[in-house]
Amino acid sequence: MEAQTARLEAQEINPEELAEQIMDNPDLLQDILPGIFSEKARVKFPIAKILRTISEKEPGLLYPRFDFFIDLLDSDNNIIKWNAMDIIANLTAADEDNKFDRIFERYFSLLNDGSLITAGHVVDNSAKIAAAKPERREQIEALVLTVEEVPLPTSECRNILAGKAILAFDQWFDVVEDKEAVVGFVHRQLNSSRNATKNKAAKFLKRRHITS
Repeated sequence: MEAQTARLEAQEINPEELAEQIMDNPDLLQDILPGIFSEKARVKFPIAKILRTISEKEPGLLYPRFDFFIDLLDSDNNIIKWNAMDIIANLTAADEDNKFDRIFERYFSLLNDGSLITAGHVVDNSAKIAAAKPERREQIEALVLTVEEVPLPTSECRNILAGKAILAFDQWFDVVEDKEAVVGFVHRQLNSSRNATKNKAAKFLKRRHITS
């Protein structure tokens, strides 16, 4: 661990370069994993970025460590928690043992965590999870459709989250189970007080030639 984390801390190597080296030599992985618990931001945050990059490019490499990332959902550090959420979502592409099914409810319950950023990570990741878990698609749709009601500090936060939900549905609308419910949700966002969300809704409907 010391050699790799020291290189990161000294900025002798950037996270992207080290991620590539690890993918070329997976034995290096065990050297950096403990670094995510470092008290030093210059160590733990680059390592979180490295692991997220690997999970995007080679999810199978991190899949055996699935439980390690589940544990990070309980991190007191939100940045580590959010990275763990993204990594777990990426690992569903390699989930041959259906490990994600064990935490499905727990993962999507983070929609109700009270944090816009946390809920946003759930919504942002919903499309890739739906693609990897088609048998869960209908449940995921129903959960994402609750964004208008999730507990957040302000209505503006819910408007932002609704915009994210539109972008998520846009990625898998062709295979959406309940298109009527999704279209109804998007239509409601045309009345959003947030222009960015209203514009996302208009573009979604225009792209699909939906007028009513």
